[in-house]
Amino acid sequence: MKHVIALDVGGTAIKAALVAADNTFLHETRRATARDKGPEAVVAGILDLAAELRDLGAARFGEAASAVGVAVPGIVDTATGTAVYAANLGWRDVPLREMLGARLGGATPVALGHDVRTGGLAEGRIGAGRGADRFLFVPLGTGIAGAIGIGGRIEEGAHGYAGEIGHISVRPGPDGPECGCGGRGCLETVASASAVSRAWAAATGDPAADAAACAAAVAAGDPRARAVWRHAVDALADGLVMGLTLLDPGTLIIGGGLAEAGETLFAPLRAAVAERITFQKLPLIVPAALGDTAGCLGAGLLAWDLLATHTTRVPHATPTTEVSA
Repeated sequence: MKHVIALDVGGTAIKAALVAADNTFLHETRRATARDKGPEAVVAGILDLAAELRDLGAARFGEAASAVGVAVPGIVDTATGTAVYAANLGWRDVPLREMLGARLGGATPVALGHDVRTGGLAEGRIGAGRGADRFLFVPLGTGIAGAIGIGGRIEEGAHGYAGEIGHISVRPGPDGPECGCGGRGCLETVASASAVSRAWAAATGDPAADAAACAAAVAAGDPRARAVWRHAVDALADGLVMGLTLLDPGTLIIGGGLAEAGETLFAPLRAAVAERITFQKLPLIVPAALGDTAGCLGAGLLAWDLLATHTTRVPHATPTTEVSA
């Protein structure tokens, strides 16, 4: 059976799968990223896992994987197949495509993509955005990134930076929170899951308090939690309306840890966005559908796309700068 290898490399774990042409997982596994052992160990783990999956696929399905798709964090140059920079993995200029190709015998093509864009590709084609010609995918996690979907592909922009909605300044000025990108008041400093966790910890005096606990307190009617939540939702709505004004998507897909709050997030967010629009058309605002499988599914799509185009450059992946980890 024809299949591809999909690898989704995260800061703590590598999620991997053998993926069929209909996007079903034929085999799934997960390994620790082992970043505590250094960047070389992380790369070695990726290469070893890819080789194991190649051998498993050949034994189980009678043929080796036709291609490999890899989603990685940080700065990704898909033209050269290089993981340029990933602070949480300690990477600088890792020629990952070349290394994987060599480890797999030189005959297996490899596609490299940015993790959020790759997850957005999956959500757009086979997840919450299925059938949507224009969508915006925004995961709310440690930071906030984005993927702009147009006609079944992810728009990369002129320089590979399209979709960085987390670095729109929604609370500018000297009092705006400092962002890792060097700016102040960026959306991710106010409305990410990390930002809500920090604000709720400060409000409660409990350093272990997090965004999930804040959401639970909101649902229970805690006025302190509601104030923290409203502050984040208002900022998120401000940022999303900027995105909607520029892109006019038909569907807005919200994912990441904060979206796990369900209607505790979506009900006030839909209302806040509706209050802010004037001439714009209100898109469908829906939760992401694929959860933590989006990265692997997207990596599989990159691999199948690579085979379909008969080229070593992946048209749907994005050379991009991602500072939100």
